[in-house]
Amino acid sequence: MTVGFHNSGGTAVRSGSVTFGTHIIGALGIDWGTVDSAADLPVPIAPGAHKSPTWTVCVDAWRVPLGMHIETRDVSVQWK
Repeated sequence: MTVGFHNSGGTAVRSGSVTFGTHIIGALGIDWGTVDSAADLPVPIAPGAHKSPTWTVCVDAWRVPLGMHIETRDVSVQWK
């Protein structure tokens, strides 16, 4: 998953994390659950800078029964 970050503030971002909410979707489109995973931000991000890092989001196979699939729908960021 690639997420673009743009620091529009006046100081550098020095630490933080990004959390992905990966949904387990049944064959009929029903959302059966969400698995969260987190990673560190690619810091520092200077004022005015852009970064677009890529992460691999994984879910244990036993959480996704045959006929279901996963979709990463939620992304949240905490920074300092």
